[in-house]
Amino acid sequence: MPSKPQKAFTAKFKFQVVLESLTSSKPDGEIARAYQVHPITLSKWKRRFMETGPEIFSGNQTVQYYEKRLAEMERLLGQKEVELALLKNFLGGT
Repeated sequence: MPSKPQKAFTAKFKFQVVLESLTSSKPDGEIARAYQVHPITLSKWKRRFMETGPEIFSGNQTVQYYEKRLAEMERLLGQKEVELALLKNFLGGT
């Protein structure tokens, strides 16, 4: 029996739902239902938020490091594509 495809939720959406869950007097089940999220999923998001929340304020440069690394990889890929096109042109390829 095929399983249902999982919905992809944005980080902003997850944050909004978790924030409401933490600040509201409504039960988590009611909040999950309002946002069409399974209550277990909401509890996982809350647990992850509580575990990794302090990292938000730690000045961690991980995201910036990977963005810089990605830009470098894209630059190298572009350079290789140019080299490949030049070689094909030089060798008379298509």
